[in-house]
Amino acid sequence: MDLLNTLVDKGLRRELPTREEALAVLATSDDELLDVVAAAGKVRRQWFGRRVKLNYLVNLKSGLCPEDCSYCSQRLGSKAEILKYTWLKPDEASQAAAAGVAGGAKRVCLVASGRGPTDRDVDRVGKTIAAIKEQNEGVEVCACLGLLSDGQAERLKDAGADAYNHNLNTSEATYGQITKTHTYADRVDTVQKAHAAGLSACSGLIAGMGESDEDLVDVVYALRELDSDSVPVNFLIPFEGTPLAQEWNLTPQRALRILSMVRFVCPDVEVRIAGGREVHLRTLQPLALHVANSIFLGDYLTSEGQAGQADLDMIADAGFEVEGAGTTTLPAHRSEVAAATGGCGSQGSGASVCGSSATADEAGCGSACGGCSGHAGHEAPVPVQAEAGDVRSDLVAVRRRGAGTDLAPNA
Repeated sequence: MDLLNTLVDKGLRRELPTREEALAVLATSDDELLDVVAAAGKVRRQWFGRRVKLNYLVNLKSGLCPEDCSYCSQRLGSKAEILKYTWLKPDEASQAAAAGVAGGAKRVCLVASGRGPTDRDVDRVGKTIAAIKEQNEGVEVCACLGLLSDGQAERLKDAGADAYNHNLNTSEATYGQITKTHTYADRVDTVQKAHAAGLSACSGLIAGMGESDEDLVDVVYALRELDSDSVPVNFLIPFEGTPLAQEWNLTPQRALRILSMVRFVCPDVEVRIAGGREVHLRTLQPLALHVANSIFLGDYLTSEGQAGQADLDMIADAGFEVEGAGTTTLPAHRSEVAAATGGCGSQGSGASVCGSSATADEAGCGSACGGCSGHAGHEAPVPVQAEAGDVRSDLVAVRRRGAGTDLAPNA
């Protein structure tokens, strides 16, 4: 297939595909799906080998958000029956993070609902970062606290944060249809603030909100222009009690095509399968590992993921390996830039470079609102052949364990 050969060649050179080529990936048929995944897999292996980076979410403050993001179970006016609690204490958050690190997570993502942190909140998160790093040597910490004010990114950096996540979520053209209490430009500004402070920028999208193919391509091109080190791809979980509860627009095949398009446009960044992989990829999750090089381990913010051990078994059975703390995630050309600015990606001169090639040319965590998805720990539903548009609320389980509860976390 000439299109895929062209995209592989461009991905190996880190050359941007044309918009027409990116749109053509989304328009491929199910008969061509394995060819698309195989092509994206060649690009993934060039830059990241067969390693899978594990990330672990800790929801520091759940629910009670004043923002009106239509996709979010924590939004203003949400009737979703999620856990609601105020800030975890640093030792509570550190204990929750330790479960993920023990399961193999290399990065801990600290998330708090809300429009953005106060200066007191930044101090609080700084103490939490210190507690986590004291207990878990070498762990990366990514903060996801909403919109940042001037100086806050620098303070998080000084407190020990390695990265900051703030997703663009959807295209600029359609953003106002999803959220009205802040703007697309506000989100771009926060990602730029994180970058300027020397934090590794983590920013991604949510697919399945009724957007067009053009919207998906627009937001992924914007993420490449922002030069995010990691791009989490969330698949909308239509929580009952939110405005998008009936938006079941994805099939496993569609989700794989979206991931592949992201990989072709952003060939040398950490592409992470984030919220919703269990719900929308379902039994095709192992195929997605051939495209993405990063996943969340265990549960999400307000919903449950599949069992942590099932994640580890899936990675091993698919012929991949968990990326260790002593291995640099990003390829050499991106690691050197990150090290120069003080961001993530460099573990020192003794660290191996994951998937980098001697002949290669030189070249965001989940969402505070968009990563609330998954299922596990409940009686398995009767298998159903689902089509896009079918309502499968049986696949969504609200998180009732881990952070903010007395029950052990899933990791």
